[in-house]
Amino acid sequence: MSTQGETREKTRINIREPKRYRVIMHNDDFTSMEFVVEILMDIFHKDVMEAERLMLMVHESGKAAVGSYPYDIAVTKVQAATARAKEEGFPFRLTVEEA
Repeated sequence: MSTQGETREKTRINIREPKRYRVIMHNDDFTSMEFVVEILMDIFHKDVMEAERLMLMVHESGKAAVGSYPYDIAVTKVQAATARAKEEGFPFRLTVEEA
């Protein structure tokens, strides 16, 4: 039974996916290939095959995108990898760019 004069309000909720950001790994002549593979596996959760493929891509092309994440996650991964590289004495460089 409906009440006379009853109004229904429609609420429109617009949910958007957060923007994605690519983490770009840059080649240098000092960071070891083993270290890069280790970072790709530990921080970026790549399997051995994918980590080696990406490492070679970075080595041959000068840089490669290694993942796409929401901004906060991308920055956190870059900071973790950079901190680990600094501990090991490598000048390893990663950047974040909008996907």
